[in-house]
Amino acid sequence: MRTERNLTRLDRLFARLDREPERPALLSVPRMSPHRVVLFGATLAFYLAIVVAVLTTSWLVRFDWQVMFFRPYQQWPEIHGFLDYLVVLGQRGPTAVMVAAWLGWRSWRQHTLRPLLMFGAALLLLNATVGAAKIGMGRLGPHYATVIGSNEMWQGGDIFPSGHTANAVVTWGILAYLASTPRTRRYLSALSAVVSLSVGLTTVYLGTHWLSDVLLGWAAGLLILLALPWVEPLLTRVEAWILGIRDALRSRRTGAP
Repeated sequence: MRTERNLTRLDRLFARLDREPERPALLSVPRMSPHRVVLFGATLAFYLAIVVAVLTTSWLVRFDWQVMFFRPYQQWPEIHGFLDYLVVLGQRGPTAVMVAAWLGWRSWRQHTLRPLLMFGAALLLLNATVGAAKIGMGRLGPHYATVIGSNEMWQGGDIFPSGHTANAVVTWGILAYLASTPRTRRYLSALSAVVSLSVGLTTVYLGTHWLSDVLLGWAAGLLILLALPWVEPLLTRVEAWILGIRDALRSRRTGAP
């Protein structure tokens, strides 16, 4: 009597993947809706309000110093080791490699360059905007502060806004942005929000950033995610151009007309 092999969970997973279409026909692509434009405008206003609050040495700067003198890493030293590892979720190098590997696999399975192109565009915007703000405002961090009560601006620093925080928002948020279904997008949005909040507060705990740095980092990362639909048409043309070159090279190699 012939018996069929019992499929394992991994076998069933790969069998399901083999039935996945090359390019999802009904993929939900985020668009720049009026609601999204309003969110972008509100986030931009929040970003500018934080910058003005720090430049004018307002209550926010005083609160920065109060948190710094509180020294959370001394209040709760037992979680220091764990948070040293958690903050890696905001480091650009390790997180970019992990997310790029996943999106590269998706691109290969679905025969589309959109996931990788969107991730590359998001990182490019992140480096350009956050990097320019850091260099332009030159704020020193808590460990290098010189004058108590000062906003420490234009002192040659590079911590305003928080790069760890902005990177966490963009790197993990792009997974939600590229999700195939609204339900998955909601779950991944919640997960990325928890990660970015945790990373930002961890930098405050470790004393590497002022709280206002983190607030600006959250806003900076969110601005990039909200602006990505404006980049979609350009990346669609870039993808078509790259795939056109690939097809031309294939035809030349095989001798097809």
